[in-house]
Amino acid sequence: MRRGFSLVVSVVLQPLVVPSLVFGLALFIVPEATSIPESLKSRLFYLIALSTLVIPMITIFGLKLSGTLKSIHMAELKDRGVPFTVTSIYYILTVYLLYQQSQLDPILWQVLGIITLSIVVLTIITFFWKMSAHMTGMGGLIAAVVVLGLKFTTFQPLYPLLISVMLAGLVASVRLYLEAHKPLEIYVGLLFGFVLCFVGFSWIWA
Repeated sequence: MRRGFSLVVSVVLQPLVVPSLVFGLALFIVPEATSIPESLKSRLFYLIALSTLVIPMITIFGLKLSGTLKSIHMAELKDRGVPFTVTSIYYILTVYLLYQQSQLDPILWQVLGIITLSIVVLTIITFFWKMSAHMTGMGGLIAAVVVLGLKFTTFQPLYPLLISVMLAGLVASVRLYLEAHKPLEIYVGLLFGFVLCFVGFSWIWA
């Protein structure tokens, strides 16, 4: 029962969900964070979710079905190289496509660019060491809440921050329970995601 719950949490709160959560915050919870017209926000959000969550996930399941990937949970270091690299490529292409749309608020491609940078660095590290991608994502989410709370007085970050920290604690616990990571891999992943995204988002919303 506990293992089943842990596996569900690992899938539901996977790193690929984080960009959608960050953009959900910026577009809908803190609308003054972007200059995107209300009429476009939903369509842009769905487009970003499609390219950063749905398509990469379909690819990962495809790799699993083809036998290229042993498990979608990627508990072993050798399982992570190909899916992480493919995901990085998807994200880079999405950033480029958003960058090309000069009529849109550049914050869109800049925010996703910071997230993509974290994924690319994580992918490079993955070839040598199994830093936690889950916790890198959680660190980035916490950083987004903190930065938005500091930069926009209309946004009350207390409850979103508490929820983010609680989710991070839950994810860390289940990843340790599943023996997918050692404690150091969890801590470094969280710190890396938070610091990189805090610095990047602070620059974007300066």
